Amino acid sequence: MNKTDANDAQGLAHLLRTGLYREVRVKSWEDMQKRTLLRARATMLRCVLDLANAIRGALRTFGISLPAGSGNGGAKTFERRVVDYLVKRPDLDVIVSPLLEAWRAGRAQVARQESEIRRIVRNDPRCQLLMTVPGVGHLTAVGYVGTIGDPATFKSGRIAAAWIGLTPRRYQSGAINQQGRISRQGDKLLRSYLYEAAAHLLTRAKTESALRRWGLKLRERIGFKRANVAVARKLAVILHAMWRTGRPFEAEGSVPA
Repeated sequence: MNKTDANDAQGLAHLLRTGLYREVRVKSWEDMQKRTLLRARATMLRCVLDLANAIRGALRTFGISLPAGSGNGGAKTFERRVVDYLVKRPDLDVIVSPLLEAWRAGRAQVARQESEIRRIVRNDPRCQLLMTVPGVGHLTAVGYVGTIGDPATFKSGRIAAAWIGLTPRRYQSGAINQQGRISRQGDKLLRSYLYEAAAHLLTRAKTESALRRWGLKLRERIGFKRANVAVARKLAVILHAMWRTGRPFEAEGSVPA
């Protein structure tokens, strides 16, 4: 058979008649906009980080070392140090100044995007409900709402957590039954937000809760990283239940399986 648009359409129609396929869920424009905004912010953050590293690399070539991370003292301190070095070494201005200007512009755009994300949270009761959980900030709330779209899509929070990629892989064959690391399926950005929220809950949250106590006991037994992943999965289940019922977080409520 020749490959034509008409023949392709006929073949697709035959496939649909088999009954082996089902409808694909399409999220609303508003939820897709939330998810796309978060992805755009993540892209801009990577660009800003790459520019900062490029500035450090250029200065290091001439014996000027700027520490990275928290040891740098923050963005304002970083910018001030770069400007001070350029005053002392005007011959490096043509190399570093364009990178510095691009770095400033990138940070300004990230701030603009974060302002829009906070506006979305203020106008979305779903996000405000999810943020009653300790450790869940505006990024996690917007990411969960924008990625899940409709909680009724998943019969339970456990299925939602598996869809996000926070459940272990399993291989079974006869007498073999192996459980591996998490599947890492679904939305990587939402998974990272849930992981960060779990880390905040275990390390910096001031509000005591049954979930935090459960996570701390688990950390003593299996280590921080694995316990953090387990708490992230619990958060995915809890957020789904809260969204479906419309009830805020209960600190002393039972921890779901």
